[in-house]
Amino acid sequence: MLRVADHAARTDTGRARSANEDSYWVHSPLFVLADGMGGAQAGEVASRTAVDVFAERGGLPDGPGTYEERLAAMVAAANVEVYAQAQSDDQFAGMGTTLTVAYVGEDDLAIAHVGDSRFYVLRDGDLQQLTDDHSLVGELVRRGQISAEEAEDHPQRSIITRALGIEGEVVVDHFSWPVRDGDVFLLCSDGLTGMVPDVKVAEIIAGADTLTTAAQRLVAAANEAGGRDNITVVLFRVEDVTPGDGAVVGQSTMVGAAAPTAEEVREAAATRSAPAAPAASAAQPRAPRAPRGVGGMASAQVPKKRRRWAPFAKGFAVVAVILILIASGGWIATRSVYFVGTDDDGFVTLYSGLPYALPGIDLFSTEFTTGVPAEELSPRVRATVTEHKLRSHDDAVDLVRQLERGELAGQNAS
Repeated sequence: MLRVADHAARTDTGRARSANEDSYWVHSPLFVLADGMGGAQAGEVASRTAVDVFAERGGLPDGPGTYEERLAAMVAAANVEVYAQAQSDDQFAGMGTTLTVAYVGEDDLAIAHVGDSRFYVLRDGDLQQLTDDHSLVGELVRRGQISAEEAEDHPQRSIITRALGIEGEVVVDHFSWPVRDGDVFLLCSDGLTGMVPDVKVAEIIAGADTLTTAAQRLVAAANEAGGRDNITVVLFRVEDVTPGDGAVVGQSTMVGAAAPTAEEVREAAATRSAPAAPAASAAQPRAPRAPRGVGGMASAQVPKKRRRWAPFAKGFAVVAVILILIASGGWIATRSVYFVGTDDDGFVTLYSGLPYALPGIDLFSTEFTTGVPAEELSPRVRATVTEHKLRSHDDAVDLVRQLERGELAGQNAS
């Protein structure tokens, strides 16, 4: 059975753009990334609208069909939303967005994809692109008319051939991928792949101690190379927690003198598997009964010792179960609240849980990190971010989105 062991995400405006038109949403085991286009704020609206289709449903809803079929259906639904919005308002006319989505199921990974954002797997140090670029140069590469190296500097590399919001219907690529334990996956916008070659991307991910560090270094590398576009990266690592063949589950391990030796085990197994011995041809003579003592008790009978520790052990077990139930309930409760703060680099971040930490235990986890530096906020807005007020999911997400869009009154320090 598969599970997501770790994940990280980061987005950045880059060095050439004034606004970030990328959007992403991480709700493990579902990962969503969109790269908007359309000028003004239209691209931002398009990518956010597409991502919200997933966020508003809280993940991948149950229903008929495989994971990849349901993902593809949601991508198609996102296209309807973006297209309707583009048609309803002249300022959004012509806007569109890429959309790449991945979902980690119990046995494999499902992917749905439209556009030229990319999805990679890093396995054994090799980075492999799993999605096709729906772009002019991508098509030329697949036809063998230009090389992948020539595509990187092609003058028409920004022309995409498929996107959400352009027409009422869109063809969605979808497939499932057989995951191997330890695989690391990367969703990214072309602000990364247009600036950093795949070989360098693989080196950065493989060389980082954590996925959070890898995400930060990927964004930094894209900016160092020029940062011509918005940069968004989403990383996650998958592990297989299926018990291996012959694994023994739920059996206590015997230790000390009570544990049989390997030789004893083999002898016991041989005895059990051997044919049953023939029955004795004649009954053995019965041993004489021992004489009875005073009061009718057999002189050889040993009175049973009372286990005085048994009541205490039972009481301890009951208390332990109660404490575990209380702790589990408290942990679940902490997962239902959210707060806004900053990460170690000072970027506004959405957290779930409580803004506290016990020795060795954090009572919160990172939902996603924005590209908004807290130091650029006005003192009043910065105080709102750093007060760590507990909020509902919708309230916290709404605050972060307003910060990303610069919509809060008096938001900027200058």
